[in-house]
Formats: sequence, C-alpha cells, structure tokens
Amino acid sequence: MRVTKQKAGEHRDAILIAASRLFRARGFDKVGVAEVTQAAGLTHGGFYGHFASKEALAAEVCDLSFGNAVRRVQASASLEEYVDYYASVEHRDREGPCPMVALGADVSRLSGPVRAHFSAGVSRYVAAIRAHMPTDDPLAEGRASALVSLLVGSMNLARAVAATDPALSENILAGVRQQARALLRG
Repeated sequence: MRVTKQKAGEHRDAILIAASRLFRARGFDKVGVAEVTQAAGLTHGGFYGHFASKEALAAEVCDLSFGNAVRRVQASASLEEYVDYYASVEHRDREGPCPMVALGADVSRLSGPVRAHFSAGVSRYVAAIRAHMPTDDPLAEGRASALVSLLVGSMNLARAVAATDPALSENILAGVRQQARALLRG
C-alpha cells in the first residue's frame, strides 16, 4: 500500500522529532536508527526512504534543534529574560537541552556534513543573540559570542555536577546570570 506524500512528510517529521529528542538526551552514538523509528511510531524499514543515512539524519537534527533554539532567543523580550530562562534549574534539568550542550562533544567526533550543519546552527544562534544587542555597539559581535560561550559552558558544568552537588550547580547558574548581565552592560 502506497503512502501519500502528506503521510510520508508526517513520517519524516516524526523521525526528525524523535531523533532530535533522543540525540539530545543521549548523544548521536548512543541511539540507533531502529530506536529512532520505534520512538516515531514507525518501522525501521521505512527510514531509508526518508534519509540516506543516520549521518544525514543527524545533520538535519542539527538544523531542527538550532531552529528551535533560535526561535526561543527571538521570542525573548530581552537578553536578560533569555539568560534567566537559559541559566535556570528547569532548563538544566530538561531531557533534551540546547543542541550546543547536548551535541557539542559528539559533533567534534563526527564527519563533515554534521559538523557543517552544527557550525551553521551555532552561527545562527550567535546572530540571534546579536540581534538583541544595540546596533551601534562595535563590540556586540564579540559580546554575543562570549555570551553564548558563557551560557553553554556553564550549562555543561551545571548539568555535570547537578546530581552529586546540587548547590554547586545552582551556584554556577546564579553566577552565570550575574556575569551575563555584566557582559551585557559592557
């Protein structure tokens, strides 16, 4: 029985969403194609009708994940509001955190296409942060990159120590909120 184009598109989207959630939760290497398709409610056999390889799927997951992250930045009323969201216990404890936190270490071990999509995503994310800054600030590009690095690095540390030292984790998050505000004030 043939699947309609609309249904095929829905299946493809379901695979992308399931893969994004699973990859961000456990990493690219810890999740197989069969697990992704099962999570999407599909059979393994249909996967290759949508994606040439797991690597092709991973590249598209980067696009999807960064698209969602960029939309969150754009929807924020201010960078201070976004920093408060990002450097929060709730964000730290999310199953699938921001793609830079969840996938950054994995990407460094993968091939060119995934790296290229990840790099493009980081660029889009930095640009979204930059768009919240004053246009006449000659240091805004550097501030945007520094803020992203500060947020991502602190979230990695806060997540790493949360289970064994919750107070330290919360201090890291509080400290990054404070330092981010100082960075934004210039």
